[in-house]
Amino acid sequence: MKANKKHFSFNNVYYSLKKGWRIRNVCLFSANARTKERFVRTKLGSFWIGLSNLLSISLLSFVYGTVFKVQDISEYTLYLGIGMVIWNSISTTISASPNLLIQNEQKIKNMNTDPIFYSLEEWIFQVQSLFQSFSLVLIVLAFLKFSILINTILFGLLPFINLLLFMFWFPLITCLLGAKFRDIYQLVPILLQLIFLLSPILYMKENLGSLTWIINLNPFYLHIDLIREAVVYGNLEILKTLILMFFNILGLYLSIGILNKEKKFLPFII
Repeated sequence: MKANKKHFSFNNVYYSLKKGWRIRNVCLFSANARTKERFVRTKLGSFWIGLSNLLSISLLSFVYGTVFKVQDISEYTLYLGIGMVIWNSISTTISASPNLLIQNEQKIKNMNTDPIFYSLEEWIFQVQSLFQSFSLVLIVLAFLKFSILINTILFGLLPFINLLLFMFWFPLITCLLGAKFRDIYQLVPILLQLIFLLSPILYMKENLGSLTWIINLNPFYLHIDLIREAVVYGNLEILKTLILMFFNILGLYLSIGILNKEKKFLPFII
């Protein structure tokens, strides 16, 4: 029992974070190499990330704007566009996590590399994709409402920090579970699809009526909602943001503690 507590001690978690900070340049180099490999021989390169999102936003805003008989299509496009970009980043990051350690099986077994490297490198890669996509979408959507650029600078920092914390610790726990239980790989896409349908991304949250309380229990949507409120409407919900940040910091602490506890067993379970 004492050994278990030791893995979750503040000093051990701090040491792991410090180690991650030391190897940040290696992780960044590896993530950059993956991005370049992903778009090798393409003319637009990483612009395809943002462009694919823009095409989806354009089509979905037209179709669902018509289906829901939206009166202000410009406002709806902003609402849907920001929500889709953030959701795509969250879902892509989590979808890739169950197999993360399994894909690096040979490296984990044959190299003396701390497992935090693989989660940190994957996180940097996904964060790069997020900002490449979000920046292009934001610039294009600014033609509909220029104030979203100002709102992002003035009100978007804390909600984005929350998102970045969530995109690290939740996939880390998922990949540790995926290493032990291969069913997680099959389960994650199903859960993500259900969460997407239950989240007001394509439709306005007011449409849920008396079921609006459901979204307050949905950590995925809470991150989307806080960013969307800040960017589109210039509304920083400071109390909700700080409460969510507390849980994200707690999640970061627990996920690294679990990693410290399990890393010596990883070569035997993957």
